[in-house]
Amino acid sequence: METLWSLTLGSGAKWSGTISKGKLIQITALEEGANLSGLLFNAVNPTESYNMPDTLKAQHTSRLTKGNVLMSDNGRVMASIVQDDLGWHDPIGGYTTRKLVDDKYGKTSFQEHQNEWFRSGEENFAMELMRNGLQLRDMVPVFNLFSKIQVDESGDMHFIENHSKQGDTITLRTEMDVILLLSNTPNPHDPRKHYPSVPVDIEVFPAEPVEEGDFCVNYRSENKRAFENTWDYYKLVNQ
Repeated sequence: METLWSLTLGSGAKWSGTISKGKLIQITALEEGANLSGLLFNAVNPTESYNMPDTLKAQHTSRLTKGNVLMSDNGRVMASIVQDDLGWHDPIGGYTTRKLVDDKYGKTSFQEHQNEWFRSGEENFAMELMRNGLQLRDMVPVFNLFSKIQVDESGDMHFIENHSKQGDTITLRTEMDVILLLSNTPNPHDPRKHYPSVPVDIEVFPAEPVEEGDFCVNYRSENKRAFENTWDYYKLVNQ
């Protein structure tokens, strides 16, 4: 496949941009222990965004893997997971705050440490939201790629160490024109005491048209209804 665009996102780095529907976003961990936090917004109407509760309850899951879709708060599919080496990505762990990073890894600042300072997901997302005409009030729960969190019968969350390996990939297919926000910052539940963010590669390719027999469309009946909602939306938008 022809690579349309690529980027290496370093430790603590952030990125956002608009990606049209019908694209494959392949993300590769370049070292062990990666965690990449993400958000999605409708590029045409950013009041529509990725909705974690609807995504999980509709698909009867607490993890993300091949076949799962990322649903919006309007019941539409924003992106689907068409390939996954890991079988488990974290949709419930959240993102790091400035206070958590300072308390856990030690206080740093750009003035003193330049590009080596420890960034938080909170600050990264705040900046990227503003760059896209959004505000902090538009912040919603994120998804964390490459991390695994299990919940026990008491409701306690347990971070699984050594889950992702160097070279692991996950591929998302955009089903809408989206604004994608990314923050390469630690999972807040990661017990490691050193700042563990590692670089990831991001490549965008053209995707084949989605057909009725598509794996993600038919992964669950709820998925198919969400795809139908998306297709109906574009029938009107494209007139």
